[in-house]
Amino acid sequence: MAAIKKGAGKRREIEPVEVSVVDSDNKEVSRLSLPRAFSSRVNDYLMFDQVLAQRASGRAGTAATKTRGKIRGGGAKPWKQKGTGRARAGSIRSPIWRGGGTTFGPQPRSFGYRLPRKARRAALASALSQKARDGQVKVVDNFSFEAPRTRQMKELLDSLSVSGTVLVVLAEMDANVALSARNLPGVSVVLVDGVNVYDLLKHETLLLVPAAVEAIERRLAA
Repeated sequence: MAAIKKGAGKRREIEPVEVSVVDSDNKEVSRLSLPRAFSSRVNDYLMFDQVLAQRASGRAGTAATKTRGKIRGGGAKPWKQKGTGRARAGSIRSPIWRGGGTTFGPQPRSFGYRLPRKARRAALASALSQKARDGQVKVVDNFSFEAPRTRQMKELLDSLSVSGTVLVVLAEMDANVALSARNLPGVSVVLVDGVNVYDLLKHETLLLVPAAVEAIERRLAA
């Protein structure tokens, strides 16, 4: 039996992640140490389970078929029970007849389910930590527009050297930002309460404001 090394069972602490806070011209204005939610252990299995739960909850579940009891007609016995040489039929709406009901067909149902609360929080922390570990977290000191302008939003993303799909997280709803990003493909705007594992994994870059970072910390610590 192999000897167990001293301290092998202790949990190794993960160093916090530090990122630059930039302005609209992509110039560094300060440094920000991301909270513990961005430096947690990445659990791929929890993230996979949470994505499955989110996608299952989004299914419509409206597929439906008619059983023999839902089809009109068939109340009278088509012929007498004995003496005809044919099968003993009781209804023309039997599943074995053309135009009859369906046996064990799909019925409207809900496919949604939820993971335990601790599992959901751990999955979200894993997704955030994965983004921070891959260097896909960008923090902007000020993120607001005087009026909805798609071109202005595109210019801001270009100046920040952000390409591909982008998830913009705001601490409070800003209609000008949301409307400016609405027509840009691959760009989504959500509030802190709407941050989820599926969106984090779906988008390449996570764009935050300092207030959103603090709100995410409060949300996971609640």
